[in-house]
Amino acid sequence: MKQPSQQESDRRSAQSGRDRILRDPEVRERTGLSRTTRWRLLKIGQFPRALLITERAIGWKETDIELWIAEPKPKHNLCL
Repeated sequence: MKQPSQQESDRRSAQSGRDRILRDPEVRERTGLSRTTRWRLLKIGQFPRALLITERAIGWKETDIELWIAEPKPKHNLCL
């Protein structure tokens, strides 16, 4: 029996399940970045946008955070 490729497996799992929404503490833990640093990066287009969950709550798609962690980061000066 032929084994599915990693790409096929990834595609199926992305289609079969919903993307988890990560709240601030988990995003902080996964990225190692403070809230202020994440907002600075967001402002210059180098961090994923958060989703509005409710009127007073936001979160990030888990896949967006995983992709951001995996991609090479440009060098920048965050002291604005």
